[in-house]
Amino acid sequence: MNMISFPSRRSRGKVHAPTVTLAHGGGGKAMKDLIDDLFVGAFDNPLLAPLDDQARIDLSSLAQYGDRLAFTTDSFVVDPLIFPGGDIGKLAVCGTVNDLAVGGAVPLYLSCAVIIEEGVPMDFLRRIAQSMAVTAQEAGVTIVTGDTKVVNKGACDQMFITTTGVGVVAAGVELGAHRARPGDAVLVNGLLGDHGAAILGARGDMALRAPIESDCAPLQGLIARLLEAAPNTRFMRDATRGGIATVLNEIAEASQIAIEIDEAATPLRDEVRGFCEILGLDPLYLANEGKIVAIAPPDEAAAAVDAMRAHPLGRQAALIGHVTAGEPGRVAMRTIFGGRRIVDMLVGEQLPRIC
Repeated sequence: MNMISFPSRRSRGKVHAPTVTLAHGGGGKAMKDLIDDLFVGAFDNPLLAPLDDQARIDLSSLAQYGDRLAFTTDSFVVDPLIFPGGDIGKLAVCGTVNDLAVGGAVPLYLSCAVIIEEGVPMDFLRRIAQSMAVTAQEAGVTIVTGDTKVVNKGACDQMFITTTGVGVVAAGVELGAHRARPGDAVLVNGLLGDHGAAILGARGDMALRAPIESDCAPLQGLIARLLEAAPNTRFMRDATRGGIATVLNEIAEASQIAIEIDEAATPLRDEVRGFCEILGLDPLYLANEGKIVAIAPPDEAAAAVDAMRAHPLGRQAALIGHVTAGEPGRVAMRTIFGGRRIVDMLVGEQLPRIC
């Protein structure tokens, strides 16, 4: 293994201004102090420490995990920035980690680019950076490089974050939406729609006595257990924007099969079910940030559910339906009244700026 030498620890700048100003994006000392104090201070690690324009990673450290690189990127513009169960920083780390993990990768490294509006309080920015650091540690990933831009007041809504992730896929792990076969089981790892409900509540659109918390969480540990118990799992995807309905339609179209799910078996919080009925929303389309849809072969489905239920983030995992040989691309639900209804791809957006 080639060793990478790092410079000795340098002195770091400190921020003294109470709010972000345009000077903090101007490339001078104010910007250096902002990066040092808020971001380097929170994300501190040897790969980040040189503060070069790139992070340099030893290839041998990647190869120990597998033989294929997984690479993903995502932007986060959630409104509000802080909500029950999370904030934009936690969301940014979880979203990118989960995008890697559902492809069978071990998430390892993240980059973080932040666009900040002039006037944002430094204490708020520090809170978001610390949230990202804590979540990255929980997920077992390292934030190794990044970028900061400051824009005029009114040019963005306080803060936007873009995270890019790198992971490694082990040999023999083959997942894809085109791999579903008739007889396969459709699995989820728990209660659906909590994130969408949490955001809706945080915006003041609902008067909830007991606010629903977002399910925002890094899922790499749960997914590793699932793949260990059910190594022939066909496909996984985190059901974010568009909910599980969108994911199921993507699978049905890619594999040219049909899918039927059972409403009675689909896990929903009573509060989520209730406000969906009042507001005319369909919980199948509500966003999630800690839930996956998995397609498993019939002989491994029970083991997959058991493995997820043994993990804290999968205690209410359920088998909610099956892949069938019906009309290709069609998703249907058996309702609690004994009928069947079509579950189409979401048209438009039930709730914008959800992540």
